[in-house]
Amino acid sequence: MGTSACNLIAPQATLIRYDASDGVSGTVGTIAIRNALLISQGEGAANLVANLVNEGSDPVTMTIQYTSNGSKVNETVDVKAHETLAVGTDGPTVTFRDVDAQPGSLFPVYFQYGDETGVELLTPVLTGAMAEYSTLTPTPLPPTPTPTPEITVEPSEPATPGAEAPQDETPTDTPTETPAP
Repeated sequence: MGTSACNLIAPQATLIRYDASDGVSGTVGTIAIRNALLISQGEGAANLVANLVNEGSDPVTMTIQYTSNGSKVNETVDVKAHETLAVGTDGPTVTFRDVDAQPGSLFPVYFQYGDETGVELLTPVLTGAMAEYSTLTPTPLPPTPTPTPEITVEPSEPATPGAEAPQDETPTDTPTETPAP
């Protein structure tokens, strides 16, 4: 009896919530964000992979915010009532463009909807090297066309200071003297 009493005061490990996979979790109102992570090859684009679980009886439009080139970008996904939405796998794809999401780093992603207080998750960035992530890498962006520089022709400047610029000379028909025979 004395040795079994330890279970009465020791914390039960099964009651401690933890992230059992590669991603991170959070909660916004009635939406549970589960296993959120980014898949990237480190080339400026990353796909968000997450499960959004709507535990409420109302549909929700979730805003997902990230920073691209110093500006905030908002993406939205609709989560029906009592639905688990698999973003990036079986559900909608959310691709972050022009981001510095290097594999092995943590990238801040902000989740929010309606008047609920949002949550920022430091989302791990993984590559598609593992078999389960190999089909989740972002599609490459089409190459940006190289702009063709405009060529402008400016009038030439005089060769010496104070001299006038040469004028276009057009031939004129002027009579010439013909020597007599």
